[in-house]
Amino acid sequence: MNKEIKQLGNFEFLIRYPKDYKEGERYPVIIMLHGAGGRGRDMEMIIRDNPFFKIIEEQYPDFPFITVAPQCNQNTWFDHFESLRMLVRWVYENPFTDTDRIYGMGVSMGGYGIWQLAMSMPKFFAAIVPICGGGMAWNAARLVNVPVWAHHGEIDHVVKVQQSIDMVEAVKKQGGEAMLTIYPDTDHNSWTPTFQNPEVFEWLLTKTNQNSKELKEAYIGQELFG
Repeated sequence: MNKEIKQLGNFEFLIRYPKDYKEGERYPVIIMLHGAGGRGRDMEMIIRDNPFFKIIEEQYPDFPFITVAPQCNQNTWFDHFESLRMLVRWVYENPFTDTDRIYGMGVSMGGYGIWQLAMSMPKFFAAIVPICGGGMAWNAARLVNVPVWAHHGEIDHVVKVQQSIDMVEAVKKQGGEAMLTIYPDTDHNSWTPTFQNPEVFEWLLTKTNQNSKELKEAYIGQELFG
């Protein structure tokens, strides 16, 4: 695997390059946030055990994306949030990045992280794929320009499927593009069928950054909303 490890803020991150990567060319980039099981300070664990990398190595020999995958060494991604924001800007400013094709993916704890990161920085993302996560549905207007394809197991006992349903419905209600795949009879591991589905990555490549609609903040007014 053509890869390197870098440090930014208070975490390390892995960069995986496409097979025929050429310096000076620009590529679509996936920012990938792992779940709670990937926490620690061992980047080899991200390379060795991360199901995303295992599946793309086995199934997608010509995977066209650069993947940027930080490792959470604190309790949750929210403890790293300013470093995550720095990472998005670093990706955007990097000469290998096609800035119209920056995508976010996240699993479980990382699903929560990618929902929130995209709502915090919507102008940077062309699309996101949150897997078995959830978020602040009241803030979904921030994603009116960011297409979403969420995935969740029907009988997930760790993160209830309603979390994804609420987020997707909230984005659609605000006029955004969002869809949800629910895997029948599937518990928390909805990431394996997601990563094994080539249509997910084909869908991402159809999306380019379209920040055409003005963002309007919803739920303003402390007397009404606390």
